[in-house]
Amino acid sequence: MIGRNSISFDRRQLLSGAATLAAGSMIGSAAGFAKAPMLGTLAPAFYRFKHGAMEATVISDGPLSFPDAGKIFLRAPDADIRKLLADEFLPTDAVRMEQNILVLNTGDKLVMFDTGLYSMKPNPTLPSGRILKSLAEAGIKPEDIDAIVLTHPHIDHAGGIMSADGKTRLFPNAQIFTTEADFNFWTDEKRIGTPAESSRNTVLKNLVPNKDRLVMVKDGQEILPGIQAVASHGHTVGHMSYMISSGGKSLCFTGDIAHHSILLRRPKMAISFDTDAEAASASRIRMCDMLSSQKIPAMIFHLPWPGIGNIVKDGEGFRFMPVPMHPA
Repeated sequence: MIGRNSISFDRRQLLSGAATLAAGSMIGSAAGFAKAPMLGTLAPAFYRFKHGAMEATVISDGPLSFPDAGKIFLRAPDADIRKLLADEFLPTDAVRMEQNILVLNTGDKLVMFDTGLYSMKPNPTLPSGRILKSLAEAGIKPEDIDAIVLTHPHIDHAGGIMSADGKTRLFPNAQIFTTEADFNFWTDEKRIGTPAESSRNTVLKNLVPNKDRLVMVKDGQEILPGIQAVASHGHTVGHMSYMISSGGKSLCFTGDIAHHSILLRRPKMAISFDTDAEAASASRIRMCDMLSSQKIPAMIFHLPWPGIGNIVKDGEGFRFMPVPMHPA
């Protein structure tokens, strides 16, 4: 009796002691390995993938930050806006938007969609305006860009065509595609002294010096092989999206039909940068209905990097389902 209990007890003690000893050894080993310095480095700001026979590269111009969500999003109560953000696990005060620029190698032309903030950057310390750095990381030379296709000439879409001093063309061999409606609207002196003046200054600095190489786009026009303009007016008077087709596959570069995921969830809301909020909302709903029903993936300029995914119908609104990235 005593022998059996003693043996059992001693075994438990032995096993307990061995476990404690092993744990101590593991802690000691782990402590010995934790000597590598923190790296603090970031991945290059580009992502490359195939689209049919074309090669697509998304580059980042860096993020944009806005301090007050209540002043950015309109046509909804402030409490609703903040709940929508909270439901997306996002801060309810400051709003962050990306700038996802698409560079497309069609096999014949190197085409860039929108250009970011560069020449209009108000503060040199801002993380945005990095288009040239991102292109270099992606191995793309500015002089190799054949065409710049603008969805619209707002400060964060057309600000990367000229140098900061406005004297040098950053993409010396590129034609620039825009709409006559937008060009005329943003060069009109009526914009002076209004909130739209910054975009007027963008056009004066980046498009007017390139007037000899502007190509005016019309709705439905195939501006380059496989690239068709799709009118999505409202955010600006001439806002265009572009359907890119190759090898039986389609991808829609939507520009600013939606700046944020909550504008997809509540498509009748607006953003303070819209020229015509009602028309912008109507275009958003029409484009999202088309993309969701036809299951056409979209690339959305301001959504989280790299902004590629599918739009799906969800009640009275929509959801954005990101496409998995393939890093190799």
